[in-house]
Amino acid sequence: MDVKELTAPCGLDCFNCVCYLANDNEEIAKQVMSSAHVSRENAVCKGCRKENGIIPLRSAYGHNEPCRVFRCVSAKGIESCAACADFPCDNLHPFADRAAVLPHNIKVYNLALIRKMGLDAWAKEKAKSVRETYFHHPFEI
Repeated sequence: MDVKELTAPCGLDCFNCVCYLANDNEEIAKQVMSSAHVSRENAVCKGCRKENGIIPLRSAYGHNEPCRVFRCVSAKGIESCAACADFPCDNLHPFADRAAVLPHNIKVYNLALIRKMGLDAWAKEKAKSVRETYFHHPFEI
């Protein structure tokens, strides 16, 4: 697995995403198709970078342009927001809309961990637990 290729510029771990995992697992593909009400073509994704920033699931809902983060990182010629002098910026602002379903609110945390630990160590040691905590553990203060 190419961790660099499968980590979105915004810090999302594509390698743990159900849309990426659906490529090789028909049960997961069916679950994504059912929950998102999309075709198999839109339920599977090869990762943000391989899709040139145009995620098939987003395309199913009329978003046929790369997201703001992908466009910004591409324009600046950097690998991710973790390498940006302007990090964090409003392109990474968390949203409450569908926060329980979409992992976008973990982007800044992942990027901070990537800066601190390095990409490979984050992918190996922390990415999966961050995603599992986000989706499955209760909020604690």
